[in-house]
Amino acid sequence: MLLEIKNLNVGFSTPDGEIKAVRGLDLALERGEALGIVGESGSGKSQSVLALMGLLAANARVSGSAKLAGQGSQKDGQKDGQKDGQKDGQNGAIELIGADARTLRRVRGARIAMIFQDPMTALNPHLRVATQMVETLRAHRGLRRRAAMKTAIEMLEAVRIPDASRRIKYYPHQFSGGMRQRVMIAMALSCEPELLIADEPTTALDVTVQDEILELIAELRRRTHTALLLITHDLGVVAGTCDRALVMRDGGCVERGPVERIFEAPETDYTRTLLAAVPRLDG
Repeated sequence: MLLEIKNLNVGFSTPDGEIKAVRGLDLALERGEALGIVGESGSGKSQSVLALMGLLAANARVSGSAKLAGQGSQKDGQKDGQKDGQKDGQNGAIELIGADARTLRRVRGARIAMIFQDPMTALNPHLRVATQMVETLRAHRGLRRRAAMKTAIEMLEAVRIPDASRRIKYYPHQFSGGMRQRVMIAMALSCEPELLIADEPTTALDVTVQDEILELIAELRRRTHTALLLITHDLGVVAGTCDRALVMRDGGCVERGPVERIFEAPETDYTRTLLAAVPRLDG
């Protein structure tokens, strides 16, 4: 098991009282598996994964458990656990909820990478793409600058950005929306993470570009054996990308199971409603 979430709760303190965003979420993800989290806006999808990454707003209150499996052998995990209070003594698993900043910095980018909805706000507009990618590779993989640049160019070529050795020197605003998303994918996968979180990665893109991006993510996953946690409101995207689906509503899970079963025999009215909202060519 790569990731195991138990009884995750996320709330936000406001002048009008606490707002519950996630209520008792349980989730498990195997290595190399693709899981789609589906639901309408405000169902708690994004807040769930932001809680794992330690990226919630300052007024957030989080409880529950989210354990990321340890790396290497059990012995190695125990050895690391003696040095890191956030690790489980039995299997070296890292508890992400409540983890200190040092632990989260070591996990983010290196073991868990995230593709955000809007690459224009996720990328630093004041820095060239080369600077941002090289900094990531040097921080997480310990590469020297020249080796990091070479790897960054190779990753841009892998996501099919033409003339990558020249365009890596561009600023984010010099790329189209689809190309910026490719840069984000290249950056996310450059450190060979075990888990890729994609939060509505195609929302702001044209339909034809959406298909290219999803195909690209699937192709790179097959090559790297990276697990995928896909956040979306589009069941059609889940059908073409994921092995299992988890349907959320009002912060909780209402249904989960293999994608084929969810589509062929949904168990809840809410899932049937989501399926009915997907446009059909024969409708």
